[in-house]
Amino acid sequence: MTTPRNWRKSSRSTNTSNCVEVGWLADGTAVRDTKNRAAGHLTTTHAQWTAFLTALKTNRFD
Repeated sequence: MTTPRNWRKSSRSTNTSNCVEVGWLADGTAVRDTKNRAAGHLTTTHAQWTAFLTALKTNRFD
């Protein structure tokens, strides 16, 4: 497994307790909880991540 690199905090994370970070993989994306980084991360393919972002941007989860 490739180690995620260039972790960055979500631009939607503010001073609340709901913060996530996104890291880039050669073949996808990783997501982890900012408060509990040692718990590991969830990985997705580039296609899955793109579909997720598109759903967020088009309010499909509202």
